[in-house]
Amino acid sequence: MVKLTMIARVNDGLLLAEGLDDGRVEKDIDYYKQQAKSLFKKLSQSQHEPSRMSIETGPNMFHYIIEGGVCYLTMCDRSYPKKLAFQYLEDLQREFEKLNRSQIETVARPYAFIKFDTFIQKTRKLYLDTHTQRNLAKLNDELYEVQQIMTRNIQEVLGVGEKLDQVSQMSSHLTSESRIYAEKARDLSRQALIRKWAPVAVVIGIVLLLLWARRYFY
Repeated sequence: MVKLTMIARVNDGLLLAEGLDDGRVEKDIDYYKQQAKSLFKKLSQSQHEPSRMSIETGPNMFHYIIEGGVCYLTMCDRSYPKKLAFQYLEDLQREFEKLNRSQIETVARPYAFIKFDTFIQKTRKLYLDTHTQRNLAKLNDELYEVQQIMTRNIQEVLGVGEKLDQVSQMSSHLTSESRIYAEKARDLSRQALIRKWAPVAVVIGIVLLLLWARRYFY
Protein backbone atom coordinates (compact mmCIF):
# COMPACT_ATOMS: atom_id res chain seq x y z
CA MET A 1 0.00 0.00 0.00
CA VAL A 2 1.22 3.51 -0.87
CA LYS A 3 1.20 5.45 2.40
CA LEU A 4 3.10 8.66 1.65
CA THR A 5 4.09 10.63 -1.43
CA MET A 6 6.35 13.70 -1.48
CA ILE A 7 7.99 15.66 -4.27
CA ALA A 8 10.97 17.96 -3.74
CA ARG A 9 13.51 19.94 -5.74
CA VAL A 10 16.89 18.26 -5.47
CA ASN A 11 19.30 21.22 -5.42
CA ASP A 12 17.84 22.73 -2.23
CA GLY A 13 15.38 20.14 -0.87
CA LEU A 14 12.41 22.51 -1.33
CA LEU A 15 9.13 20.59 -1.03
CA LEU A 16 7.04 21.11 -4.14
CA ALA A 17 4.03 18.85 -3.56
CA GLU A 18 2.72 16.16 -1.25
CA GLY A 19 -0.05 13.61 -1.27
CA LEU A 20 -2.43 14.83 1.42
CA ASP A 21 -3.67 12.43 4.12
CA ASP A 22 -6.84 10.61 3.09
CA GLY A 23 -8.12 9.88 6.60
CA ARG A 24 -6.24 6.60 7.10
CA VAL A 25 -3.27 8.17 8.80
CA GLU A 26 -0.23 5.93 9.15
CA LYS A 27 0.99 5.52 12.72
CA ASP A 28 3.96 7.85 13.32
CA ILE A 29 3.37 9.51 9.92
CA ASP A 30 5.02 12.73 11.13
CA TYR A 31 8.14 10.76 12.03
CA TYR A 32 8.34 9.30 8.52
CA LYS A 33 7.71 12.70 6.94
CA GLN A 34 10.63 14.07 8.94
CA GLN A 35 12.78 11.21 7.67
CA ALA A 36 11.74 12.03 4.10
CA LYS A 37 12.66 15.69 4.61
CA SER A 38 16.04 14.63 6.03
CA LEU A 39 16.54 12.48 2.95
CA PHE A 40 15.76 15.42 0.63
CA LYS A 41 18.28 17.52 2.57
CA LYS A 42 20.87 14.75 2.23
CA LEU A 43 20.28 14.56 -1.54
CA SER A 44 20.66 18.34 -1.86
CA GLN A 45 24.10 18.11 -0.25
CA SER A 46 25.44 15.23 -2.34
CA GLN A 47 26.03 14.80 -6.05
CA HIS A 48 26.78 11.10 -5.84
CA GLU A 49 23.54 9.49 -4.68
CA PRO A 50 21.84 7.08 -7.13
CA SER A 51 18.93 8.41 -9.19
CA ARG A 52 16.85 5.47 -8.01
CA MET A 53 16.92 3.84 -4.60
CA SER A 54 14.86 1.86 -2.09
CA ILE A 55 15.41 2.56 1.60
CA GLU A 56 14.31 0.39 4.51
CA THR A 57 12.70 2.26 7.42
CA GLY A 58 10.95 0.27 10.13
CA PRO A 59 8.11 -1.80 8.65
CA ASN A 60 8.08 0.40 5.53
CA MET A 61 10.17 1.19 2.47
CA PHE A 62 10.98 4.53 0.88
CA HIS A 63 11.37 4.43 -2.89
CA TYR A 64 12.54 7.43 -4.88
CA ILE A 65 13.50 8.48 -8.39
CA ILE A 66 15.29 11.64 -9.46
CA GLU A 67 14.45 13.14 -12.83
CA GLY A 68 14.93 16.68 -14.13
CA GLY A 69 16.27 17.95 -10.83
CA VAL A 70 13.22 16.70 -8.91
CA CYS A 71 12.98 13.84 -6.41
CA TYR A 72 9.75 11.84 -6.40
CA LEU A 73 9.44 9.78 -3.22
CA THR A 74 6.88 7.36 -1.87
CA MET A 75 6.64 5.17 1.23
CA CYS A 76 4.99 1.76 1.07
CA ASP A 77 4.66 -1.40 3.14
CA ARG A 78 7.73 -3.62 2.83
CA SER A 79 5.51 -6.23 1.17
CA TYR A 80 4.39 -3.84 -1.57
CA PRO A 81 5.96 -4.79 -4.93
CA LYS A 82 9.01 -2.71 -5.73
CA LYS A 83 8.18 -2.74 -9.43
CA LEU A 84 4.77 -1.14 -8.84
CA ALA A 85 6.22 1.48 -6.51
CA PHE A 86 8.67 2.70 -9.16
CA GLN A 87 6.08 2.63 -11.92
CA TYR A 88 3.81 4.72 -9.68
CA LEU A 89 6.62 7.26 -9.24
CA GLU A 90 7.29 7.36 -12.97
CA ASP A 91 3.60 8.08 -13.64
CA LEU A 92 3.85 11.03 -11.24
CA GLN A 93 7.11 12.22 -12.78
CA ARG A 94 5.75 12.28 -16.33
CA GLU A 95 2.62 14.23 -15.37
CA PHE A 96 4.44 16.62 -13.03
CA GLU A 97 7.00 17.54 -15.68
CA LYS A 98 4.33 17.96 -18.33
CA LEU A 99 2.39 20.42 -16.14
CA ASN A 100 5.16 22.26 -14.31
CA ARG A 101 8.48 21.89 -16.15
CA SER A 102 8.91 25.63 -16.80
CA GLN A 103 8.33 26.63 -13.16
CA ILE A 104 10.28 24.00 -11.24
CA GLU A 105 13.54 25.97 -11.04
CA THR A 106 11.96 29.35 -10.26
CA VAL A 107 9.44 28.70 -7.46
CA ALA A 108 10.61 29.88 -4.03
CA ARG A 109 7.82 28.90 -1.64
CA PRO A 110 7.22 25.38 -0.29
CA TYR A 111 4.31 23.38 -1.73
CA ALA A 112 4.02 25.68 -4.73
CA PHE A 113 2.39 22.79 -6.64
CA ILE A 114 0.11 21.53 -3.88
CA LYS A 115 -2.74 21.25 -6.40
CA PHE A 116 -0.85 18.32 -7.90
CA ASP A 117 -2.24 16.34 -4.95
CA THR A 118 -5.37 15.71 -7.04
CA PHE A 119 -3.32 13.73 -9.57
CA ILE A 120 -1.35 12.01 -6.79
CA GLN A 121 -4.53 10.74 -5.14
CA LYS A 122 -6.06 9.62 -8.43
CA THR A 123 -2.91 7.72 -9.41
CA ARG A 124 -2.42 6.29 -5.93
CA LYS A 125 -5.86 4.66 -6.08
CA LEU A 126 -4.84 2.85 -9.28
CA TYR A 127 -1.92 1.26 -7.43
CA LEU A 128 -3.64 0.33 -4.16
CA ASP A 129 -4.79 -3.15 -5.18
CA THR A 130 -1.84 -5.15 -6.46
CA HIS A 131 -4.16 -7.87 -7.80
CA THR A 132 -6.04 -5.83 -10.40
CA GLN A 133 -5.52 -6.91 -13.99
CA ARG A 134 -3.76 -3.62 -14.70
CA ASN A 135 -1.24 -4.03 -11.88
CA LEU A 136 -0.67 -7.73 -12.53
CA ALA A 137 0.21 -6.82 -16.12
CA LYS A 138 2.72 -4.26 -14.84
CA LEU A 139 4.25 -6.82 -12.47
CA ASN A 140 4.63 -9.26 -15.36
CA ASP A 141 6.19 -6.69 -17.69
CA GLU A 142 9.60 -8.21 -18.38
CA LEU A 143 10.81 -5.02 -20.04
CA TYR A 144 10.59 -3.15 -16.73
CA GLU A 145 13.07 -4.50 -14.21
CA VAL A 146 14.03 -3.04 -10.82
CA GLN A 147 16.37 -5.75 -9.56
CA GLN A 148 19.42 -3.54 -10.05
CA ILE A 149 18.01 -0.70 -7.92
CA MET A 150 19.99 -0.46 -4.70
CA THR A 151 18.31 -1.09 -1.34
CA ARG A 152 19.81 0.51 1.75
CA ASN A 153 18.85 1.23 5.36
CA ILE A 154 17.66 4.68 6.45
CA GLN A 155 20.43 5.01 9.08
CA GLU A 156 23.02 4.08 6.48
CA VAL A 157 21.70 6.69 4.05
CA LEU A 158 21.24 9.55 6.48
CA GLY A 159 24.26 8.60 8.60
CA VAL A 160 25.33 10.72 11.53
CA GLY A 161 22.73 13.38 10.83
CA GLU A 162 19.87 10.96 11.44
CA LYS A 163 21.51 9.66 14.61
CA LEU A 164 21.97 13.21 15.88
CA ASP A 165 18.33 13.92 15.11
CA GLN A 166 17.32 10.88 17.14
CA VAL A 167 19.57 11.97 20.02
CA SER A 168 18.04 15.45 19.84
CA GLN A 169 14.52 13.98 19.95
CA MET A 170 15.47 11.82 22.93
CA SER A 171 17.03 14.83 24.68
CA SER A 172 13.88 16.89 24.11
CA HIS A 173 11.77 14.04 25.43
CA LEU A 174 13.96 13.72 28.55
CA THR A 175 13.83 17.48 29.11
CA SER A 176 10.06 17.40 28.89
CA GLU A 177 9.89 14.42 31.26
CA SER A 178 12.23 16.16 33.71
CA ARG A 179 10.04 19.26 33.67
CA ILE A 180 6.95 17.19 34.38
CA TYR A 181 8.79 15.35 37.18
CA ALA A 182 9.91 18.66 38.74
CA GLU A 183 6.36 20.01 38.66
CA LYS A 184 5.03 16.86 40.30
CA ALA A 185 7.77 17.05 42.95
CA ARG A 186 6.78 20.63 43.75
CA ASP A 187 3.13 19.61 44.01
CA LEU A 188 4.00 16.75 46.37
CA SER A 189 6.14 19.08 48.47
CA ARG A 190 3.28 21.57 48.78
CA GLN A 191 0.88 18.80 49.72
CA ALA A 192 3.32 17.52 52.38
CA LEU A 193 3.65 21.00 53.87
CA ILE A 194 -0.12 21.40 53.93
CA ARG A 195 -0.58 18.04 55.67
CA LYS A 196 2.14 18.90 58.18
CA TRP A 197 1.02 22.41 59.12
CA ALA A 198 -2.71 22.31 58.49
CA PRO A 199 -3.51 20.82 61.96
CA VAL A 200 -1.30 23.44 63.64
CA ALA A 201 -3.01 26.21 61.68
CA VAL A 202 -6.43 24.85 62.69
CA VAL A 203 -5.44 24.75 66.39
CA ILE A 204 -4.03 28.29 66.26
CA GLY A 205 -7.18 29.46 64.53
CA ILE A 206 -9.39 27.92 67.20
CA VAL A 207 -7.29 29.46 70.00
CA LEU A 208 -7.43 32.89 68.39
CA LEU A 209 -11.18 32.53 67.90
CA LEU A 210 -11.65 31.60 71.58
CA LEU A 211 -9.49 34.53 72.70
CA TRP A 212 -11.49 36.89 70.51
CA ALA A 213 -14.80 35.48 71.79
CA ARG A 214 -13.66 35.72 75.40
CA ARG A 215 -12.62 39.34 75.00
CA TYR A 216 -15.83 40.21 73.10
CA PHE A 217 -18.30 38.58 75.50
CA TYR A 218 -16.52 39.17 78.79
